[in-house]
Amino acid sequence: MIDHEKIEQAVRLLLEGMGEDVTREGLKDTPDRIARMYEEIYGGMDEDAGVHLAKTFTVDSSEMVIEKDITFYSTCEHHLLPFYGKAHIAYIPDGKVVGLSKLARTVEVFARRLQLQEQLTGQIADALMQYMCPKGAMVMVEAEHMCMTMRGIKKPGSQTVTIARRGVFETDPTLEERFFRMLGK
Repeated sequence: MIDHEKIEQAVRLLLEGMGEDVTREGLKDTPDRIARMYEEIYGGMDEDAGVHLAKTFTVDSSEMVIEKDITFYSTCEHHLLPFYGKAHIAYIPDGKVVGLSKLARTVEVFARRLQLQEQLTGQIADALMQYMCPKGAMVMVEAEHMCMTMRGIKKPGSQTVTIARRGVFETDPTLEERFFRMLGK
């Protein structure tokens, strides 16, 4: 649970530590603004992906379902800087599918936390397997990390790509090939 008051106190201390006057006009409301922003961008910390993946629909097909180019924004837990990009999800139904918006909501649940991209990718795949029980799932995440582009090595435009395979995607390379073909990769 996000503690609004503690965040305000921390932001005041941070600003003071930077040598700022926290009482000046431009900064006096900043601690409250930051606390409200954190409630929004870290709202996934209190969410359960199972809520979104619980409502399923029966299907006869077991053909691959792909939702691609799901835009997300997250925060690197190492530097507290944003990383953002696209998630691509595929699964092979085993009698059940979810509404397509539920896949994007699942990405949001995990992206709206302090995160590592590698962990984010696996969490999405694991949630699909746990709550939907498909024959398999595959998730690919492509992201740009501000901790690499605005500080440190300073290489804007570089992309980090992570992949998680579960179920039949781990054992059947033709499914993985079809996934990449359908993504246009």
